[in-house]
Formats: sequence, structure tokens, C-alpha cells
Amino acid sequence: MGDNELGIFLRARRAEVTPAEVGLPPGTRRRTPGLRRSEVAMLAGVSVEYLIRLEQGRDRHPSAQVLAALAGPLRLTATERAHLYRLTKASGASCAAFAQDPVRTVRPGLRAILDQLEPAAAVLVNQVGDVLAHTTGFGRLAGPIGLLDGDPPNLTRYVFTDPRAREAYPDWAHVADEQVAALKDGPPRPDFTAELTVLAGDEFTERAERVPGLPRAHGVLRLEHPEAGSLRLTYEFLSVPGDTGLRLMIQLPADEATAGALRAMSPLRLVARA
Repeated sequence: MGDNELGIFLRARRAEVTPAEVGLPPGTRRRTPGLRRSEVAMLAGVSVEYLIRLEQGRDRHPSAQVLAALAGPLRLTATERAHLYRLTKASGASCAAFAQDPVRTVRPGLRAILDQLEPAAAVLVNQVGDVLAHTTGFGRLAGPIGLLDGDPPNLTRYVFTDPRAREAYPDWAHVADEQVAALKDGPPRPDFTAELTVLAGDEFTERAERVPGLPRAHGVLRLEHPEAGSLRLTYEFLSVPGDTGLRLMIQLPADEATAGALRAMSPLRLVARA
């Protein structure tokens, strides 16, 4: 992982905000999308030089007042503001100081929730992407594309190291970005990131330097399924309070064509892992 997560996050958000969103004219000769540093600095009431230091990682401890001032022009949501604050608290510390073993067991209550979600596709993953438990509905989607072949199955490792992932996900680059963001959102795991660095090379390390650690909580996923064909699935990620790093993902058909294709699939006898 890079050691300038604060700078990565600030640059990424600055690139996503249009001048119109903050009441500025579009201007001309913009070499990159989004806001210029000078525009963010003016709106936040800080100097351009100071914003440059923050983005380059030469100042990693801005005050709460500065964070609040930057959050406005960067159009940060409440979740993004909290993430920004966490980055300033963690900056400069070693990854080992925050490392902890990923959760690998599932409480009976969480298994009961998964049972109640049948026949929807739902999966419980930990902070490094290990698949801890899933519904049979998720098994029908994930089994034929090879996602459940590992021991244990691991969503992040599958995306970066299994050739079938690029066939299964037409928007593979976006899926890979989201996996890196999820990995960086929880407590760091230097051993796992080192493994991916060796196995995936630049495909992983470039994203580790560029993608901010704030995965999307919901969206639409395109999936090329060997049995059901082209699918569009809405997904929601829910954090599990009290179980650090655990996330529950629920996938539902995004359109009637996908719903019909899933209804037509022959059931596979895949169950949640013990």
C-alpha cells in the first residue's frame, strides 16, 4: 500500500467534482477533469501551497478546521468526512501498528440472517475478501464462474489472479478498483497485500497507489454468467457492527431480464461454508 492515503483521497475527490457543482464557471484549457487545486484552495480558504503539501503527503496532520473547510468544496458525504478524519489520524503510522487478524468465524446470528435472505444472493466476507458464508442464491451465481474454488474462497484474490474473473466481469477494472478500496478501508494487512503484489503485479500495486480506501456501498454489477448469460445485479454492502471488517453483500436483479434469467437457472447444490 502507499503511505500517502490522505493525498490519494484528496486528489481523487477533487477530480470528481465539477466546477458547476460548486458554483464556478467551467473555464477553458482544463487538462484534467474536476476542480483545479487553486479552486479548491480558494473555496476552502487555504493556500494553494498548503493544499499541494497535503496532496503530496508532506503534511499529514491538518487541523479539524481545515478538514471541515476542504469537505465543502470536495462535496464530501458524511461517510467520506469520517473517512477523511480517520486518514489524518492514521497517517504516518506503520501498517503493522494497525494490523489484526481477519475475522474467520461466523456467529450463529449472522448465519440465521443469511438463511432468512434465501433465495437472494448474499455473501459474508471479511476485511481481506475471504468468503465466510453465503446463501445458495449466491452460490448459483458465484460457483459457475469459479469464485468459490479457493480454500477458503477469496473475492479479492479471485478478481486479481483468476483469468475467469475478467470474463465474468465486463467492468473488471471497476471491480478491481472496488476490491482495493475495500481492502484499504479496514485495518491494514501487509501480508495479504504483499501476496497480491507478487501475484498480480502492477494491476494491484498501481491501484494501491491510486484508489482511495472508501469502497462504494451500493451500485450495479454486470456479470457474464456461463449459465444465465448477461446479468445486471444491484448490490448493497452492509457493515456488521461488532465484527471488525465483516461486510454483508446482497445482490438482486437490476432489471426484469436478469430476474427472468435467474428464475430459469437450474438450482445448484451449493451451501454456505461451515
